[in-house]
This record gives sequence, C-alpha cells and structure tokens, in this order.
Amino acid sequence: MAGAVGVARGSRPAAGAPDDGGPLPRHDPRPATATPLPRGVSGRPDRVAVVGGGPGGLCTAALLKRLAPDREITVWERNAPDDTFGFGVVLSDETLGGIEHADPVVHEALRRHFVRWDAIDIVHRGTRHTSGGHRFAALGRRRLLEILHDRCHALGVDLRFHTEAPPPGRLARTYDLVVAADGVHSTTRGTYADVFGPRLTRHRCRYIWLAAGFALDAFRFEIAETEHGVMQLHGYPYAADASTVIVEMREEVWRAAGFDGPDPRASAERCAEIFADALGGRPLKSHRSAWTTFRTVVNDRWSHGNVVLLGDAAHTAHFSIGSGTKLAVEDALALAACLEEQPTLPGALAAYEAERRPVVASTQRAARASLEWFEDLPRYLGRPPRQFAFNLLTRSRRVTHGNLRLRDARFTESVEREFGCPPGTPPMFTPFRLRGLTLRNRVVVSPMDMYSATDGVPGDFHLVHLGARALGGAGLVMTEMVCVSAEGRITPGCAGLYTGRQGGAWRRITDFVHAQAPGTAIGVQLGHSGRKGSTRLMWEGIDEPLPDGNWPLVAPSPLPYKPGSQVPRALSRAQLTDIREQFTAAAGRAARAGFDLLELHCAHGYLLSGFLSPLTNHRTDAYGGSLEKRLRFPLEVFDAVRDAWPQERPMTVRISATDWAEGGTSGEEAVAIARAFAAHGVDAVDVSTGQVVADERPEFGRSYQTPYADRVRNEAGVPVIAVGAISSWDDVNSLILAGRADLCALARPHLYDPHWTLHAAAEQGYEGPGVVWPAPYRAGSRRPVTGRTDAPGPRPGLTPRGGSQDV
Repeated sequence: MAGAVGVARGSRPAAGAPDDGGPLPRHDPRPATATPLPRGVSGRPDRVAVVGGGPGGLCTAALLKRLAPDREITVWERNAPDDTFGFGVVLSDETLGGIEHADPVVHEALRRHFVRWDAIDIVHRGTRHTSGGHRFAALGRRRLLEILHDRCHALGVDLRFHTEAPPPGRLARTYDLVVAADGVHSTTRGTYADVFGPRLTRHRCRYIWLAAGFALDAFRFEIAETEHGVMQLHGYPYAADASTVIVEMREEVWRAAGFDGPDPRASAERCAEIFADALGGRPLKSHRSAWTTFRTVVNDRWSHGNVVLLGDAAHTAHFSIGSGTKLAVEDALALAACLEEQPTLPGALAAYEAERRPVVASTQRAARASLEWFEDLPRYLGRPPRQFAFNLLTRSRRVTHGNLRLRDARFTESVEREFGCPPGTPPMFTPFRLRGLTLRNRVVVSPMDMYSATDGVPGDFHLVHLGARALGGAGLVMTEMVCVSAEGRITPGCAGLYTGRQGGAWRRITDFVHAQAPGTAIGVQLGHSGRKGSTRLMWEGIDEPLPDGNWPLVAPSPLPYKPGSQVPRALSRAQLTDIREQFTAAAGRAARAGFDLLELHCAHGYLLSGFLSPLTNHRTDAYGGSLEKRLRFPLEVFDAVRDAWPQERPMTVRISATDWAEGGTSGEEAVAIARAFAAHGVDAVDVSTGQVVADERPEFGRSYQTPYADRVRNEAGVPVIAVGAISSWDDVNSLILAGRADLCALARPHLYDPHWTLHAAAEQGYEGPGVVWPAPYRAGSRRPVTGRTDAPGPRPGLTPRGGSQDV
C-alpha cells in the first residue's frame, strides 16, 4: 500500500492503495447466517480474531492487546511475513499523532525509519515547477510490517502466517469479535454481502506499482505525452536508496501502447524508457507487480453481529491522495478506542462506524475528484504551465489556494502573476468581463427563490434582500427565477415580469443597487416552471401541489414530477410560440427595469430544462428524441431573448449538467449543450446539476457540482459560473486560480452572511478596487476579536488497562 500526494496541512492523507495483487480469495460457499454474539455483550471482548495481516489488522491487534494484556488475539494472514504489494507508505502527521498517543513504542520505531521531505515537483512539457512546504514522511511497506510484527510478538499476539482464516461464520461463533481486515477482495465482506451491501466501482485508468533503486529528491508528478496518449508518473522516496514509482494511464492508452502483454518485467523496462528523465536513465524493478484498475469500495454497513469491517474491506480511496494505509490505521485507532469507551459490543461497533464513516466519505470524495482529474488529464494539458501545476495540486479540493500560500507563498504568487492578479490581490477580487459588463470581482450571489412576492410583484422584502446582498460586496447579484407568466410560476409567491407593474417594482430594486452599491451588477433570471409549478411555498411543503387554487401545467411531455403531482399537458406548436413570446416580452421588461445581465433558466427540471433531459422529454416531433432536437426549443427561446435584450448586455444560461439519475443528461451531453448555447452567443454558462427528476441520487459534498463546471469550461471552451456547496473564500480563490471556473455563485453563505464578500476581503487583508465597503459600514471592516479555544486532551479510551505493555 503506497501512494501519493499531500493535502491540507494537518490533514494530509497518507499514501496507500488497496491490495490489488494476488489471486482473488475464495468465498465461503455456505450461505450467510445471522452472526451470534456469544459473549460480546461487553464492549471489551476477550477473544478477538483478526482476518488479514496488513497494517490495519496488525495495528488493531497490537492496540487491543496493549489495552488489555489478558486478551486472546489471533491474526490470520494467508501470505508470508515478508510478502507485500507496493513499496512505500506515506503517513500523515495527523495519523502519526494518533499512533504516538495510542502506542509510543510503535511510533518511536516508525520515527527512526521515516524518510522526510517537503517538496512536490510537477514536470510537464519539459518544465519543472516545484512547490514546497508539504511535509511528507514515508517508509517501506515491508519495514512497516516488520515493526508491527515485532510489536505484536512482544505483546503476545498470535500471528499465523501462510494460513487461511477459518470461514467467517465459524470465527463469529467461537470469538467475541471478528475484525475483517482482509482487503479489497474481502472474503468476509463477500460472505455477508447481503448485510454489508458492498458496491465496487472500477475506474478508467490502469496503473502498476514499481520501484527505483534511488531516492527521488521530491514527490514527483511527471506527464508524458506519447504517440499512444498521455501517461503519468507518481513517484516519491521511501528510503535513503529507494523510491516508489507508480505509472498510470487510461485503459485505451494502455492497450494502444502494448502494455496488455503478460510480462511485468517488460512493462517495467518500458516505463523506465518513457520516464528516463525522471529516473536519470536508471531502471525500475517490480515485485509481484501487475497492471490493474483501481476499485472504489463502499459498504452500506460496516458491522454484522460481532463481525466488523476495517480498512480496504470497508472502504478504499485512490492512491493519488495516498489514503489506504492512513484510513486503515485510523480505523484501528478508532475501533480500539470505541471498544474501550462503550459498555456493549453493539454500541462500540455502532460508535466506530458513526465516527469513521463521515471521515471516510469525505476522503473518498476527495479521492474520487483526484482520480477523475488524472483520468481526464488531457483536458488540462493546454493550460498555462503554472496554472496546470496549481490545478494538479488542488485537484482533490482538499489542497486550496490558502493551503499553498501558507506552504509556499513564492510558488503561489508565481501562479497568481501568471493568472494576472495585481500584487496583493486574491484571485476572487480580479475583474471579469462579460460582453459590455465588467464585474469587479468573481463572486455571484446565486439565484434563490424567496417565495415572497404578491401577484408576481416584488416588494419591500425583495428590496431589502437583494439590496443587502448588493451592499455586501459581490460582483453580481442575481434575482430568484422570475417567471414569464402567471401559469409559469412555481408557487403563488413567485416573482414575475409579465406585467408593467412588476417591471416597475423591479426598477425600484435595480435603482437602489446602482445608487447605493455602485460597481455591483444586478442580473435577472428568467424562467418558466413547467411541470414543477402550482405548488406550495417551500416551507409549507416543497414540490407539494397546492390544496386549492391550482392552475394548469404544461411541459414537453405529460409526465408528473412525482407521484401525486399534477399531470401537465404536452405543449402544442402554437403553445411553444406563445411561451417563446412570453420570454421575449419579459426580456424587454427586464431591460427597461435596468438589469445588467439576463440569465435564461434551463436547469432544475423547469420548462426549458424539461426539453433538454431525455428523462422528461419523450416527444416524437421535431422537439424530442436526439439531443439536437431536444435543444431546439431552448435555443429558439434563447435566440428570441437575445434579440430582445440589449446587445451590449451579457446573457448567461443555467443548465443541469447531470440529472443524477440513470438515463439522464450525461457529462458529454452537458458539454454539447454548452457548446450549442455558445454557438448562439451565450456569454457564460451557469453550471448547476439535478432537480430534474424526483428520484435523483445526488452525490452531495463540498463543492460537489464544480467538477461539472470544470468540464464544461475546459472542454466546451466557454466561460462558466460554478455553483454547489462552495462555502469559503478559499474555495473561490482555488477554483478561479486553477482555471476550473470564471465566476463562483454562492447561495446559502449569502443567506448566513449578506456581507460575505466584504468579510472575505477583510479576512484576507484586501482593500483594493475589487470590493468596496459602503461608507456607513467602513467602521466594521475589521474582524472583531474573538476568544480563544483549547485543543482537546488525550482520549481516555486508548489508555491501557492492567498496566502498560510498552516493551
């Protein structure tokens, strides 16, 4: 288990990949049965079986024995003591701190053998960029196992090598606790698959673990653009005379290059030739090395009776953020502590899973972002050289602009200069031009439905709501979705632009913004609810039909949004013309109301989005079927609105880049949709996701929608607005500087803090033209002093009972 690359200081994942080598273990052919709890009503089991002698299993055994010397602990490992896969292991300071507290003997042994360095080299198109301050610590995987073997022997753990573990059911009947640390191919997990609910995802790259007989002087990423395609090297030292080298490439590149032959030695020789510069012409060696594809393992549950999954059996995270060994060791620390802290075994296993699952989920999200970055590496090859390096370093979204500035201000400033940041200016406060409009910074207040209008007329609430956000410093403030007809409203509280009275009310708001927050632009988002209309206010029951006073709905096809929703009428040709004219009329009113920018809402399952998605458009005429036909009506509306909207003012379009549902809009289609709008003159694409079908399964997480914006920007070549759980100014700086987005739209942060952008400037010490404090607010431009907080003390659950076993 070895692997790669640093993340945020204080939370850097260790290197590690699941054990993908060797034959697949045979599963117990007998059906799984309910696992008994023989004596395990206590949270401190006396007899423990550990299946798997990797770092996670060995750490668990040593910790449990140290905490209770009278415990009987047996470890089964089918391989020899010195058999291992991969070469080097990287552990974070965070993990080492946990080991130091839990077992100082192991920590001291590790400390004596670690190789430390702090630089990352990125080599691309003959140019090397170095970023320092990353603080890695690595040692050989074999050395790590030797240390853990010695510790287990000294404590009295029964280690059984060359021995297959008994079937899981038999272990569960004869031991108080069974720890399944038997890797990505876990026999235990397979035996109880109906309970654990495993999901294994294979990814698109092939990789091979190799080693070099010298120490690299930094963690090295090197990109090779060959006649067969792009290949990448991940390399780092783990001893004074040895380095791990991982070579990775897309499956189609691997086949085209002829690496699908049976001889791993020939692969090692070929890789050494391709990356001769990185290796100084020296050879690579293998040890049971083979090309493989990474598998992400996720389980619905981690325990069943007295059987618990740990490490790769429970979860995997791609080696490019180096987390396999780290996660397994931290699992062991948490499991041991929970067994001491909880009064019953079921309570302990539940507490272990509750503690670890959020950490693992976060790591897996970061790992997924990282592995997909490398899968899609050709997308970024043409970026400016320093931006390419910055993009690589921040690919997992755990390393940020702020992290890198703390670690290596000189490198980060060089990226900023290349990007065009004036001295002392964070990327988020650089201007951005859209047609005739120049935004003074990259922050957008995202459209947020307020459901507070009366007969479509925005009132005092909207004036205060939008006015406050405009005073808060954002470059662009967007209205909620403003409906083009009464029948196009989502709820009775939705605002509109289908009457002159509504236009006058909006003029009052835009006048306030332009007069009181000069330099802030205000944009209007025009849309039609389609099949998602005639529903209650959000806080009365989101997407629930009105109890009375409903109005008829229209949509591309007669499909209700969800069971119990109103069935819409399929639009006729004449109705399509009427709706297009409603959009055109609303655009004219928006121009007269003084809006600076207009966005056409083609996302979230509303009318125009309903045409784009194959899940909601089942038409057989010229407006349904292929993507080209599904695009036809949204593009007709766009063209009509563009003609009615002043030519010097920009237009954007919001799309759902994925429906988060099988058979829905794909990533490739999202890029094609963006290209189509760009060909018709859109100035930027606001890339959102989902809300198209009720049974969607979104993958929530920090900045979870931004990879879609990244893809659209870098494949369609159109400016993009990124949105979706972007919560910090550090995220905004990172996305902008990496070239993943041109603007960042934030919603909930602006509900929490209307002056979010002003505060972001104050916290970064920025006082330039990218943000201006209103004169009455300048006294509040310094952050108030707060009280101190203290770090938590040592965890009692890891204090040994019956005397220390520190021998």
